[in-house]
Amino acid sequence: MKKTLLALGAMVYLLACKEQEGSKTATANGAANYNAAGKQVLVYTTADSTSYRLTLTDTLQFTDMGQPLETQPCIFVDPSHSFQTMLGIGGALTDASAETFARLPKDKQTEFLQAYYNTEKGIGYSMARTNIASCDFSSGSYGYIKEGDTALASFSVAHDEQYRIPFIQRAIAAAGGKLTMFASPWSPPAFMKDNNSLLQGGKLQPQYYNAWAHHYVKFIQAYEKAGIPIWGVSVQNEPMAKQKWESCLFTAEDELNFVKNHLGPVLEKEGMKDKKIVIWDHNRDLMYQRAAAAYADPEAAKYIWGLGYHWYESWTGGGKIYDNVKRVSETFPDKHLMFTEGCFENFDLKKINDWHYGETYGRNMLTDFNNGTDGWTDWNILLDEKGGPNHVGNFCFAPVHADSATGKLMYMSSYYYIGHFSKFIRPGAKRIVAAASRGQLITTAFINEDGKIAVVVMNDTNTRVPYSLWIKGKAAQTESLPHSIMTLVL
Repeated sequence: MKKTLLALGAMVYLLACKEQEGSKTATANGAANYNAAGKQVLVYTTADSTSYRLTLTDTLQFTDMGQPLETQPCIFVDPSHSFQTMLGIGGALTDASAETFARLPKDKQTEFLQAYYNTEKGIGYSMARTNIASCDFSSGSYGYIKEGDTALASFSVAHDEQYRIPFIQRAIAAAGGKLTMFASPWSPPAFMKDNNSLLQGGKLQPQYYNAWAHHYVKFIQAYEKAGIPIWGVSVQNEPMAKQKWESCLFTAEDELNFVKNHLGPVLEKEGMKDKKIVIWDHNRDLMYQRAAAAYADPEAAKYIWGLGYHWYESWTGGGKIYDNVKRVSETFPDKHLMFTEGCFENFDLKKINDWHYGETYGRNMLTDFNNGTDGWTDWNILLDEKGGPNHVGNFCFAPVHADSATGKLMYMSSYYYIGHFSKFIRPGAKRIVAAASRGQLITTAFINEDGKIAVVVMNDTNTRVPYSLWIKGKAAQTESLPHSIMTLVL
């Protein structure tokens, strides 16, 4: 058995290497000889109206089960077909999160870092996003250079040294010294824009494209000097949204021009060819149009790692448009997809225990991963009891909130739902086939580099659903509680 597991681990590692070379297509070599016989299944559950919160609730054994009947609900898992490789799961380390963290008592700071980054006692976050200069979740607007300094001679991240840089440094340490970090700008300096303001949209003027590209380099250099490696950058947060906070508009043509003729070449010239460039970084609604425009130009596409997207497309009155993620993934299989932001707006402390918030995270994550997404990053990792700080009153929910007066940490259902993925599906894992035979159940599955399989099953109905985890003629019996999420690890 030990030799079998070692061989399986080696096979998964080789597949992960192949994925890193650009392959995102299914392969029959995922774990073609996988045998569930003799394996235990550890069941971790979070459920409404119970005390279960990522709780080990059962240990299952496989028995023989041939052709299931239609009356026998199943989750079918097939390790012999694999897809994208997991980059990581995490949340944004913003100014607001850093300032809230700094106000916590020392013991609560330790609790918070362990809760998010410890793989045993916490949920094992492995990714992070941060803002380049100010965003709405900053206490005020600020930049890194003096007005009119196109040479960037005055560039300084001194502002971030008070709260954000120390916070990120501690997060990296809590994660074991490694955190895949990407950074996003909300606005270029005001003088570079045609509206001469950090706020209310506006456009980057062409004469400043090159200076702005070098601004990314300066940011990366400053943060890496502080011991914060930067994996990559997105071109612009929400490039089609004119916001009352920091924002800047980029059409597809603008973004292509900037990446192809400025950002890509500048990063390459400055020895940063390994830094990933993520386009779009906005909602699912227009993501196919943006991907098609970018990837149709090989001179731009060669610099682009992939496309980032958010979940706010329903602001126009429609629902979620999950299938657009699949359209991009299946049309451009050699490029990557990353969820770069999502949260609930209109913070209300009275609703902090509402269960539906976690279920919304669960449904988005399950669907996005099944549609080909490589990595998933939540928005603010921590906010205060008002849903901030935020300098424009755009107060929102986060998976964890802190009471500034008492130091108490409040964990929302979303924290646990995210944890059912991040704790058990580790960077380098490959998605494998998981299919449910009941409409009440939503599922996905990954095989980790160590050979362990994690199957996530969510039930957002009022119905208790008994089912079998079925793998190649072997089955383990369990049940899904109403309004629950469970991860089965084998």
